[in-house]
Amino acid sequence: MKAQILKDISPVENRPLELVYLPVPQPRSKEILVRISACGVCHTELDEIEGRLQPKLPMILGHEIIGKVESLGSRVTKFKVGDRVGIAWIYSACGKCHFCKEGNENLCYEFQGTGLQVNGGYAEYTVVSEDFAYLIPDRFTDSQAAPLLCAGAIGFRDLRLSGIKPGQTLGLFGFGASAHIVIQLAKYWGCGIFVFTRSEEHRNLAKKLGAVWTGRAEDDPPQRLTCVIDFTPVGETVPNALRVLEKGGRLVMAVIRKRSPIPPLDYARLLWDEKEIKSVANITRKDVQDFLPLAAEIPIIPEVREFGLEEANEALLLLKQGKIQGAAVLRID
Repeated sequence: MKAQILKDISPVENRPLELVYLPVPQPRSKEILVRISACGVCHTELDEIEGRLQPKLPMILGHEIIGKVESLGSRVTKFKVGDRVGIAWIYSACGKCHFCKEGNENLCYEFQGTGLQVNGGYAEYTVVSEDFAYLIPDRFTDSQAAPLLCAGAIGFRDLRLSGIKPGQTLGLFGFGASAHIVIQLAKYWGCGIFVFTRSEEHRNLAKKLGAVWTGRAEDDPPQRLTCVIDFTPVGETVPNALRVLEKGGRLVMAVIRKRSPIPPLDYARLLWDEKEIKSVANITRKDVQDFLPLAAEIPIIPEVREFGLEEANEALLLLKQGKIQGAAVLRID
Protein backbone atom coordinates (compact mmCIF):
# COMPACT_ATOMS: atom_id res chain seq x y z
CA MET A 1 0.00 0.00 0.00
CA LYS A 2 1.01 3.65 -0.45
CA ALA A 3 1.56 5.67 2.72
CA GLN A 4 2.97 9.03 3.74
CA ILE A 5 5.40 8.40 6.60
CA LEU A 6 7.11 10.72 9.09
CA LYS A 7 10.62 9.54 9.96
CA ASP A 8 12.11 12.59 11.70
CA ILE A 9 10.93 15.72 13.52
CA SER A 10 11.25 18.69 11.16
CA PRO A 11 9.70 22.04 10.27
CA VAL A 12 6.69 21.55 8.03
CA GLU A 13 8.38 23.83 5.48
CA ASN A 14 10.90 21.01 4.84
CA ARG A 15 8.09 18.80 3.49
CA PRO A 16 9.07 15.96 5.84
CA LEU A 17 6.52 13.31 4.87
CA GLU A 18 7.89 10.63 2.54
CA LEU A 19 5.65 8.63 0.19
CA VAL A 20 6.55 4.95 0.58
CA TYR A 21 5.15 1.49 -0.15
CA LEU A 22 4.44 -0.73 2.87
CA PRO A 23 2.77 -4.11 3.42
CA VAL A 24 -0.99 -3.96 4.01
CA PRO A 25 -1.55 -4.51 7.76
CA GLN A 26 -3.46 -7.61 8.81
CA PRO A 27 -6.27 -7.41 11.37
CA ARG A 28 -6.00 -9.32 14.64
CA SER A 29 -8.98 -11.21 16.08
CA LYS A 30 -11.00 -8.18 17.26
CA GLU A 31 -9.78 -5.77 14.56
CA ILE A 32 -11.10 -4.65 11.18
CA LEU A 33 -9.04 -3.81 8.11
CA VAL A 34 -10.21 -0.51 6.62
CA ARG A 35 -9.56 0.57 3.03
CA ILE A 36 -9.21 4.33 3.46
CA SER A 37 -11.00 6.74 1.15
CA ALA A 38 -10.39 10.04 2.98
CA CYS A 39 -8.38 11.39 5.88
CA GLY A 40 -8.63 14.87 7.35
CA VAL A 41 -5.56 17.03 7.94
CA CYS A 42 -5.42 18.39 11.49
CA HIS A 43 -3.34 20.95 13.43
CA THR A 44 -2.29 18.08 15.68
CA GLU A 45 -0.23 16.72 12.79
CA LEU A 46 1.67 20.02 12.71
CA ASP A 47 2.46 19.53 16.40
CA GLU A 48 3.66 15.98 15.77
CA ILE A 49 5.82 16.87 12.77
CA GLU A 50 7.47 19.82 14.52
CA GLY A 51 7.96 18.04 17.85
CA ARG A 52 5.52 19.82 20.17
CA LEU A 53 3.80 16.45 20.49
CA GLN A 54 6.09 13.42 20.36
CA PRO A 55 4.97 10.68 17.93
CA LYS A 56 6.44 7.20 17.89
CA LEU A 57 8.70 7.28 14.82
CA PRO A 58 8.48 6.25 12.07
CA MET A 59 4.76 7.02 11.98
CA ILE A 60 1.88 7.25 9.52
CA LEU A 61 -0.01 10.35 10.69
CA GLY A 62 -3.72 11.09 10.40
CA HIS A 63 -6.68 10.55 12.73
CA GLU A 64 -9.78 11.71 10.82
CA ILE A 65 -10.21 8.52 8.82
CA ILE A 66 -13.09 7.42 6.59
CA GLY A 67 -13.13 4.15 4.71
CA LYS A 68 -14.85 0.81 4.14
CA VAL A 69 -14.32 -2.42 5.99
CA GLU A 70 -12.18 -4.64 3.78
CA SER A 71 -11.83 -7.70 6.04
CA LEU A 72 -12.63 -8.84 9.57
CA GLY A 73 -10.69 -10.43 12.37
CA SER A 74 -11.95 -13.83 13.50
CA ARG A 75 -13.87 -12.46 16.53
CA VAL A 76 -15.38 -9.28 15.05
CA THR A 77 -19.15 -8.98 15.59
CA LYS A 78 -19.95 -5.25 15.25
CA PHE A 79 -19.21 -4.72 11.54
CA LYS A 80 -19.46 -6.49 8.22
CA VAL A 81 -17.39 -6.21 5.06
CA GLY A 82 -18.41 -3.10 3.10
CA ASP A 83 -19.55 -1.02 6.08
CA ARG A 84 -18.44 2.64 5.90
CA VAL A 85 -16.65 3.50 9.12
CA GLY A 86 -14.67 6.27 10.77
CA ILE A 87 -11.63 6.19 13.02
CA ALA A 88 -10.95 9.09 15.39
CA TRP A 89 -8.08 10.36 17.57
CA ILE A 90 -8.82 7.85 20.33
CA TYR A 91 -7.35 4.56 19.08
CA SER A 92 -7.56 2.68 22.39
CA ALA A 93 -7.70 2.98 26.17
CA CYS A 94 -7.29 0.35 28.88
CA GLY A 95 -10.98 0.12 29.84
CA LYS A 96 -10.04 -0.85 33.42
CA CYS A 97 -8.77 2.27 35.22
CA HIS A 98 -11.03 4.64 37.16
CA PHE A 99 -10.89 7.18 34.31
CA CYS A 100 -12.22 4.65 31.81
CA LYS A 101 -14.86 3.32 34.21
CA GLU A 102 -16.15 6.86 34.80
CA GLY A 103 -16.37 7.62 31.07
CA ASN A 104 -13.18 9.69 31.03
CA GLU A 105 -11.15 7.34 28.86
CA ASN A 106 -9.54 10.41 27.27
CA LEU A 107 -7.54 10.73 30.53
CA CYS A 108 -6.48 7.05 30.65
CA TYR A 109 -2.74 6.66 31.22
CA GLU A 110 -2.74 3.98 28.51
CA PHE A 111 -4.60 6.19 26.00
CA GLN A 112 -3.22 5.70 22.48
CA GLY A 113 -3.73 8.28 19.75
CA THR A 114 -4.31 7.33 16.12
CA GLY A 115 -1.32 8.52 14.10
CA LEU A 116 0.63 9.23 17.31
CA GLN A 117 1.40 5.91 18.99
CA VAL A 118 -0.11 3.74 16.23
CA ASN A 119 -0.24 4.21 12.45
CA GLY A 120 -3.01 6.42 11.14
CA GLY A 121 -4.79 7.42 7.97
CA TYR A 122 -2.26 8.99 5.57
CA ALA A 123 -2.29 5.64 3.78
CA GLU A 124 -4.45 3.30 1.73
CA TYR A 125 -5.22 0.87 4.58
CA THR A 126 -5.24 0.74 8.35
CA VAL A 127 -6.47 -1.55 11.14
CA VAL A 128 -8.38 -0.70 14.31
CA SER A 129 -10.26 -2.49 17.08
CA GLU A 130 -13.95 -2.86 16.30
CA ASP A 131 -14.59 -1.10 19.64
CA PHE A 132 -12.96 2.11 18.37
CA ALA A 133 -14.61 2.46 14.96
CA TYR A 134 -17.89 4.23 14.13
CA LEU A 135 -20.55 3.85 11.47
CA ILE A 136 -20.80 7.02 9.36
CA PRO A 137 -24.23 8.56 8.63
CA ASP A 138 -25.26 8.41 4.97
CA ARG A 139 -25.88 12.18 5.05
CA PHE A 140 -22.18 12.92 4.50
CA THR A 141 -19.74 12.31 1.68
CA ASP A 142 -16.40 10.78 2.67
CA SER A 143 -14.66 14.16 2.54
CA GLN A 144 -17.41 15.87 4.55
CA ALA A 145 -17.35 13.13 7.18
CA ALA A 146 -13.58 13.12 7.75
CA PRO A 147 -13.33 16.43 9.71
CA LEU A 148 -16.24 15.36 11.90
CA LEU A 149 -14.04 12.65 13.47
CA CYS A 150 -11.76 15.19 15.19
CA ALA A 151 -12.46 18.83 14.34
CA GLY A 152 -16.16 18.14 14.88
CA ALA A 153 -16.02 15.71 17.80
CA ILE A 154 -13.44 17.69 19.78
CA GLY A 155 -15.38 20.88 19.05
CA PHE A 156 -18.47 19.17 20.44
CA ARG A 157 -16.49 18.31 23.58
CA ASP A 158 -15.22 21.91 23.78
CA LEU A 159 -18.80 23.17 23.78
CA ARG A 160 -19.86 20.67 26.42
CA LEU A 161 -16.98 21.67 28.68
CA SER A 162 -17.67 25.38 28.15
CA GLY A 163 -21.04 24.99 29.86
CA ILE A 164 -22.66 27.24 27.24
CA LYS A 165 -26.47 27.42 27.34
CA PRO A 166 -28.94 28.43 24.60
CA GLY A 167 -29.14 32.17 24.22
CA GLN A 168 -25.75 32.87 25.79
CA THR A 169 -22.78 34.48 24.04
CA LEU A 170 -19.82 32.47 22.76
CA GLY A 171 -16.47 33.72 21.51
CA LEU A 172 -14.32 31.71 19.09
CA PHE A 173 -10.65 32.70 18.84
CA GLY A 174 -9.29 31.30 15.58
CA PHE A 175 -11.53 30.03 12.80
CA GLY A 176 -10.09 26.87 11.30
CA ALA A 177 -11.49 23.37 10.81
CA SER A 178 -12.89 22.88 14.30
CA ALA A 179 -14.28 26.38 14.82
CA HIS A 180 -16.14 26.39 11.50
CA ILE A 181 -17.97 23.26 12.69
CA VAL A 182 -18.51 24.53 16.25
CA ILE A 183 -20.19 27.71 14.98
CA GLN A 184 -22.80 25.61 13.16
CA LEU A 185 -23.52 23.63 16.32
CA ALA A 186 -23.62 26.72 18.57
CA LYS A 187 -25.96 28.49 16.16
CA TYR A 188 -28.25 25.43 16.25
CA TRP A 189 -28.29 25.79 20.06
CA GLY A 190 -29.33 29.43 19.75
CA CYS A 191 -26.09 31.05 20.92
CA GLY A 192 -24.78 34.44 19.81
CA ILE A 193 -21.36 33.81 18.27
CA PHE A 194 -18.45 36.29 18.16
CA VAL A 195 -15.41 35.30 16.07
CA PHE A 196 -11.87 36.63 16.50
CA THR A 197 -9.42 35.89 13.68
CA ARG A 198 -6.69 37.73 11.80
CA SER A 199 -7.84 36.39 8.41
CA GLU A 200 -10.35 38.44 6.46
CA GLU A 201 -11.33 35.34 4.48
CA HIS A 202 -12.03 33.47 7.73
CA ARG A 203 -14.05 36.42 9.07
CA ASN A 204 -16.15 36.36 5.90
CA LEU A 205 -16.74 32.61 6.30
CA ALA A 206 -17.72 33.15 9.94
CA LYS A 207 -20.32 35.76 8.91
CA LYS A 208 -21.63 33.39 6.26
CA LEU A 209 -22.03 30.68 8.92
CA GLY A 210 -23.89 32.93 11.35
CA ALA A 211 -21.46 34.99 13.44
CA VAL A 212 -23.12 38.11 14.85
CA TRP A 213 -19.77 39.93 15.03
CA THR A 214 -16.22 39.33 13.78
CA GLY A 215 -12.91 41.01 14.51
CA ARG A 216 -9.26 40.47 15.35
CA ALA A 217 -7.97 39.00 18.63
CA GLU A 218 -7.14 42.43 20.02
CA ASP A 219 -10.51 43.99 19.10
CA ASP A 220 -13.29 44.67 21.61
CA PRO A 221 -16.65 43.02 20.87
CA PRO A 222 -19.83 45.02 21.56
CA GLN A 223 -20.54 43.01 24.72
CA ARG A 224 -18.81 40.65 27.14
CA LEU A 225 -19.02 36.93 26.44
CA THR A 226 -20.30 34.07 28.57
CA CYS A 227 -17.79 31.55 27.24
CA VAL A 228 -14.79 31.59 24.94
CA ILE A 229 -13.06 28.74 23.10
CA ASP A 230 -9.46 29.33 22.03
CA PHE A 231 -8.51 27.35 18.92
CA THR A 232 -5.36 29.33 18.11
CA PRO A 233 -1.84 27.83 18.18
CA VAL A 234 -0.28 30.84 19.94
CA GLY A 235 -0.22 31.82 23.61
CA GLU A 236 -0.72 35.52 22.98
CA THR A 237 -4.46 35.08 22.43
CA VAL A 238 -5.10 33.90 26.00
CA PRO A 239 -5.00 37.36 27.67
CA ASN A 240 -7.24 38.72 24.91
CA ALA A 241 -9.73 35.91 25.42
CA LEU A 242 -9.85 36.44 29.19
CA ARG A 243 -10.24 40.18 28.67
CA VAL A 244 -13.56 39.80 26.81
CA LEU A 245 -15.09 37.26 29.22
CA GLU A 246 -18.02 38.19 31.42
CA LYS A 247 -17.67 37.75 35.18
CA GLY A 248 -17.86 34.04 36.02
CA GLY A 249 -17.11 33.16 32.40
CA ARG A 250 -15.08 30.19 31.22
CA LEU A 251 -12.23 30.02 28.71
CA VAL A 252 -11.80 26.59 27.10
CA MET A 253 -8.37 25.80 25.64
CA ALA A 254 -9.03 23.61 22.61
CA VAL A 255 -5.45 23.01 21.43
CA ILE A 256 -3.03 20.36 22.69
CA ARG A 257 0.08 22.51 22.35
CA LYS A 258 0.77 26.21 21.79
CA ARG A 259 3.61 27.20 19.44
CA SER A 260 4.43 30.14 21.73
CA PRO A 261 4.07 30.45 25.53
CA ILE A 262 1.15 32.08 27.29
CA PRO A 263 2.29 35.51 28.58
CA PRO A 264 2.19 36.30 32.31
CA LEU A 265 -1.42 37.00 33.29
CA ASP A 266 -2.51 40.01 35.35
CA TYR A 267 -4.70 38.20 37.88
CA ALA A 268 -6.71 41.19 39.05
CA ARG A 269 -7.45 42.42 35.54
CA LEU A 270 -7.90 39.11 33.67
CA LEU A 271 -8.74 36.24 36.04
CA TRP A 272 -10.54 37.80 38.99
CA ASP A 273 -14.36 37.76 39.23
CA GLU A 274 -14.43 33.94 39.23
CA LYS A 275 -13.35 33.47 35.64
CA GLU A 276 -12.11 29.98 34.77
CA ILE A 277 -9.65 28.37 32.36
CA LYS A 278 -10.48 24.80 31.29
CA SER A 279 -8.18 22.60 29.24
CA VAL A 280 -9.40 19.88 26.87
CA ALA A 281 -7.54 16.58 26.59
CA ASN A 282 -8.34 14.24 23.71
CA ILE A 283 -11.83 12.84 23.15
CA THR A 284 -13.83 9.85 24.30
CA ARG A 285 -15.77 7.37 22.18
CA LYS A 286 -18.98 8.85 23.59
CA ASP A 287 -18.07 12.25 22.15
CA VAL A 288 -17.93 10.73 18.66
CA GLN A 289 -20.98 8.52 19.17
CA ASP A 290 -23.10 11.43 20.38
CA PHE A 291 -21.84 13.96 17.86
CA LEU A 292 -22.16 12.06 14.55
CA PRO A 293 -25.97 11.57 14.63
CA LEU A 294 -26.43 15.16 15.86
CA ALA A 295 -24.28 16.46 13.01
CA ALA A 296 -26.43 14.53 10.55
CA GLU A 297 -29.65 15.82 12.12
CA ILE A 298 -28.72 19.54 12.07
CA PRO A 299 -27.04 18.97 9.49
CA ILE A 300 -23.49 20.26 9.95
CA ILE A 301 -21.76 20.36 6.58
CA PRO A 302 -18.00 21.03 6.77
CA GLU A 303 -16.38 23.13 4.06
CA VAL A 304 -13.50 21.06 2.71
CA ARG A 305 -10.57 21.47 0.37
CA GLU A 306 -9.40 18.19 -1.11
CA PHE A 307 -5.82 17.07 -1.79
CA GLY A 308 -4.37 13.82 -3.10
CA LEU A 309 -2.31 11.60 -0.79
CA GLU A 310 0.78 12.70 -2.72
CA GLU A 311 -0.01 16.32 -1.77
CA ALA A 312 0.03 15.78 2.01
CA ASN A 313 3.08 18.00 2.57
CA GLU A 314 1.46 20.83 0.60
CA ALA A 315 -1.78 20.55 2.58
CA LEU A 316 0.10 20.70 5.88
CA LEU A 317 2.10 23.74 4.81
CA LEU A 318 -1.05 25.61 3.74
CA LEU A 319 -2.68 24.65 7.05
CA LYS A 320 0.26 26.10 8.99
CA GLN A 321 0.07 29.29 6.93
CA GLY A 322 -3.63 29.69 7.71
CA LYS A 323 -4.60 29.36 4.05
CA ILE A 324 -7.18 26.59 4.39
CA GLN A 325 -10.83 27.65 4.40
CA GLY A 326 -12.67 25.13 6.56
CA ALA A 327 -10.90 21.76 6.60
CA ALA A 328 -8.25 20.06 4.46
CA VAL A 329 -8.89 16.45 3.47
CA LEU A 330 -6.68 13.91 1.70
CA ARG A 331 -8.62 11.87 -0.87
CA ILE A 332 -7.15 8.39 -1.10
CA ASP A 333 -8.45 6.58 -4.15
